[in-house]
Amino acid sequence: MKFFYNLERKFKRYAIPNLMYYIILMYGVGLLMEMFAPGFYWRFLSLDAQAILHGQIWRIVTFMIYPPGGGIFGSLISMYLYYMVGNTLERVWGAFRFNVYFFMGIIGHVAASLILYVFFGTPVYLTTEFLNFSLFFAFAATFPDLEFLLFFVIPIKAKWLALFNGIYFLYGFVKGGTSVRVTIVLSLLNFILFFFMTRNFNRVNPKEIKRKRDFQRQTKIMPQGSTHHKCAVCGRTEKDDPNLEFRYCSKCEGSYEYCSEHLYTHKHVTREEDEARKTTK
Repeated sequence: MKFFYNLERKFKRYAIPNLMYYIILMYGVGLLMEMFAPGFYWRFLSLDAQAILHGQIWRIVTFMIYPPGGGIFGSLISMYLYYMVGNTLERVWGAFRFNVYFFMGIIGHVAASLILYVFFGTPVYLTTEFLNFSLFFAFAATFPDLEFLLFFVIPIKAKWLALFNGIYFLYGFVKGGTSVRVTIVLSLLNFILFFFMTRNFNRVNPKEIKRKRDFQRQTKIMPQGSTHHKCAVCGRTEKDDPNLEFRYCSKCEGSYEYCSEHLYTHKHVTREEDEARKTTK
C-alpha cells in the first residue's frame, strides 16, 4: 500500500532499533517480580480497563512486563524464543515495520480491554500471550519452512505450528462468547492489518531479499553513466528522478524492477514471456 510506504519513508528515522532487546528486559523484570513479589503485577500493573479509566494510565505500558511461558525455566525458554523471533523479523523487515507491527499489537490489546469493559461491562485482563502469538504468526508467514524442535525432539516446520495455533484460536472464536471473540480479533488484528497494509508479502520473504542482494552485487561495478534501476514499464531510472523508488515484483518470472507508480498496476510477466524476452535480447 502506497500510504504505508510513504509513512515509512517519512517516519522511519523515529523507529526504535533492537526493540525486542528492551521487551525482553521488561519480561525479565516481570519474571523477577513474579518470583519475589507475586500478586503485585495484577494489583498495580496489569491491563485493567477500570483502573485505566480512573487515572492509572501507566497500565497501558506496564502490562507488557508479564513474562511469557510458565515457571522460571519455561519463561526463560520462551523469552529466548521470542527474542530470536522478534530480532529476526526486525532484521528482515527493518526497524520501522517491526515497530509498527509490535505497537499495533499493543494498541489492539488496550482497545480490546477498553471496549469489553465500556460497552459490555466485561473486565478482561490481557497479558502478552496474544502479542507473542502474533509475533510467531508473522515469523511463520516469513519463514514458513524453518523447523523447530517440538519438545526438543520432534522437528516441525513453523507453518504447521502456526496452523495448529490458528485452528486453536478459530475454535475459541467459534465456541467462545462475545468477550473471547473481541479479544481474539483485536489482539491479533496487527497480523491481519500489517500484511494488508504492506500488500505484497513476498517483498519481505528471505528468498526474495537474497535475490535482490545477489542482483545488487552483480550490478555493483557498472560502466560510468549506467544506471542501477530501471522501470520495466516506463523505462525511467534513478537519474530521471532521484526520489523515485524502485522495487522488484516477486510475482513476475525473472528479475523485473518497477517504479512505485507501476509496481501494482503492471501486468505480471509469465515464464514464457520471460524466456521470449531473453531470446530477443
